[in-house]
Amino acid sequence: MTPGFISVGGLRTRAVITGDGPPVVLLHGIGRSLEDWSETVGPLARHHRIYAPDLIGFGYSDKPDVPYTLAGLARFVAHFLDAVGETRPAALIGNSLGGAVAQQFAVQYPERTRALILVGSAGFGREVAPVLRALAVRGVGERLLRPIRLNARQTVRSLFHDPALVTGERVEQALALARQPGAARAFLRVLRDLGDWRGVKGAWRENLTARLAARRVPTLIVWGDRDAVLPAHHLGAARRQHPHASFHLFRDAGHVPQLERADAFNRLALDFLAPDLPQEVPT
Repeated sequence: MTPGFISVGGLRTRAVITGDGPPVVLLHGIGRSLEDWSETVGPLARHHRIYAPDLIGFGYSDKPDVPYTLAGLARFVAHFLDAVGETRPAALIGNSLGGAVAQQFAVQYPERTRALILVGSAGFGREVAPVLRALAVRGVGERLLRPIRLNARQTVRSLFHDPALVTGERVEQALALARQPGAARAFLRVLRDLGDWRGVKGAWRENLTARLAARRVPTLIVWGDRDAVLPAHHLGAARRQHPHASFHLFRDAGHVPQLERADAFNRLALDFLAPDLPQEVPT
């Protein structure tokens, strides 16, 4: 997985683009980067054209001093696909914030959306990790987001159920992301657009759920049963809100099952996306 840089509306954007086949877009969570798909890109690229960007404001993409909203992030994904010349309807796989962005994209650009895979996605309940509620408080968030190694370790620890996966390499990677100029500003603007000290705001969730459910996009929703960021009981709410969707709960997995249960996640994703693959014609 070798990232490069492209221009998206004049913004320097880091991305991995690889593989051939129906297009799949991979969207990471808040404060994270395309490395959260490091175990996903290769297996899916054997059958699909993979696009894994660092979203505007995150990773090593540009972080302009602009408002950061869910609708704006979805527009960025559309502009990214325009920039790479991808005109076909895409499947979007989103983790955490990336799941909410994928849902918003499907509502804003239904003609460009083929399917959704939502992984521990924001948008299905108010409850969220206490530290994210604290970060939403003005003044508190600015102090808590200091780019120090202790904070980076705590961030990585929150993602996994298995502490053995909290490696020095992952901690250093998280620290490097936190040290990027403008990273804290973008993080807090997105967080405060979507939540406050009480948790995830209801207005955008309810609006998005209603609009997306009406479209009945083919959807797979998965969760880790030990998710410490967005609790696994949100999967129950997802079942009620999207009865047409498919669901899976990963045992002994945290907020990033695509890393913690990579083989199982990749099989599940490929099976779900299989109808989009060209079928061999018998000779």
